[in-house]
Amino acid sequence: MEHAELSAQEQPGKSLAYPWYIVSLCMVAYIFSFIDRQVITLLIQPIRADLQISDTQFSLLHGLAFALLYATAGIPIARLADSRSRPMIISVGIFVWSLATALCGVAKNFAQLFMARMAVGVGEAALSPAAYSMITDSFPKSRLGMALGVYSSGSFLGGGLAFIIGGAAIALVEQWGAQQVPLIGLVKPWQMTFFIVGLPGILVAALFILTVRDPERKGLAGTADAQGGMAVQSFSFGDVLRYIGGHRRTFASHYLGFGCMSLALFALMNWAPAYFLRKFGMSVRDVGLSLGLVVLIGNSAGVLASGWLTDRLTRRGYQDAPMRAGMIGGLGVIIPAALFSQVAGFNGTLALLALAMFFASFPLATSAAALQLMAPNQMRAQVTALFFLSMNILGITGGTTLVALCTDYLFRDDILVGYSMSLISALGALGGALLLFWGLGAFTRTHREVAQPEH
Repeated sequence: MEHAELSAQEQPGKSLAYPWYIVSLCMVAYIFSFIDRQVITLLIQPIRADLQISDTQFSLLHGLAFALLYATAGIPIARLADSRSRPMIISVGIFVWSLATALCGVAKNFAQLFMARMAVGVGEAALSPAAYSMITDSFPKSRLGMALGVYSSGSFLGGGLAFIIGGAAIALVEQWGAQQVPLIGLVKPWQMTFFIVGLPGILVAALFILTVRDPERKGLAGTADAQGGMAVQSFSFGDVLRYIGGHRRTFASHYLGFGCMSLALFALMNWAPAYFLRKFGMSVRDVGLSLGLVVLIGNSAGVLASGWLTDRLTRRGYQDAPMRAGMIGGLGVIIPAALFSQVAGFNGTLALLALAMFFASFPLATSAAALQLMAPNQMRAQVTALFFLSMNILGITGGTTLVALCTDYLFRDDILVGYSMSLISALGALGGALLLFWGLGAFTRTHREVAQPEH
């Protein structure tokens, strides 16, 4: 029965060329979003020195400031994405976060930079809920894992390019020194870097609105009308919360499990530059190149492998395939994450970190695939936004800030930031894997309730 259903969904005569174009352009947008989001990690030393702040305060700029509105603004934006033009929503979001990244370059103190980072979060909140929804409406279920995996790989392509391009840009602008810019005044090299990486995204926003049409929505929940047809049903945010409450174990295991695993990922990814700069005394350019290659190869391979694994498990009849694939990733993180900070040599440290990052990237595709199977079409963007709320509290904010707190108050030595990374990432990955295991049966039951033939 399962195989017959999947075969029917394939629709062999239907070309997937345009759906893959949508995925590709969404991936490009995701790349730009992560470049703008991650480049600040390479600027930790000049920002700390210029603004006179601690690791914990810097973690607030990178984590809380971004996540605060990224998470909360995502909910109303997602409600629009469940009923309005998704390409338009994404285009406006790209424009906002690109401009906000450039505005980071005019910040003169901690408060101004904090506000600019909040604006970056607002813009980026528009992308993934709408992108997930569009991609899900463009592909059959048996291809969805790989499609979302390709899209999700944009985060690591962007993260890798943020390190590589950011490192090169920082080296370049440091040669220029501080510059007088009309209407702005004196701009230091770290501020100029934000201009360089932020403004090109505006072109992507224009390309998106000009070339992408909103796909037909599939899997719409509805009720019978007076003529015996089907009237499409709309859901308020209260309806969404009641739906989640009715499937609380499914959503609790997903939101908290993948949230803990994102904590492991961001504890590694957001503090890796500081770790290598402090422990090995490397230049920003060399750190950017080394970590950029790790993220481009290791993390991108991980997210694509998780998408492939999800599709393989789906074709073998596992209705909880995304949760199983995510759990495998969580278990794979623990050992290399715990060991990388104990290795003295650079090559061994980098190899273990790359392995940890490979497995830590599994949740991006698998969490997205699972979300699309947990709710009717008109709720998908909203349940995705609520997931991002959980992921940002636990992952971007929790992973980033917990590492800083451990460094500042437990180990009390900037050089020991690697110990903090190992502790937080290993515990987060273990907790995430256990929570996903706890929710396997509940997820299967929810998926069976939601599942209906695509049209």
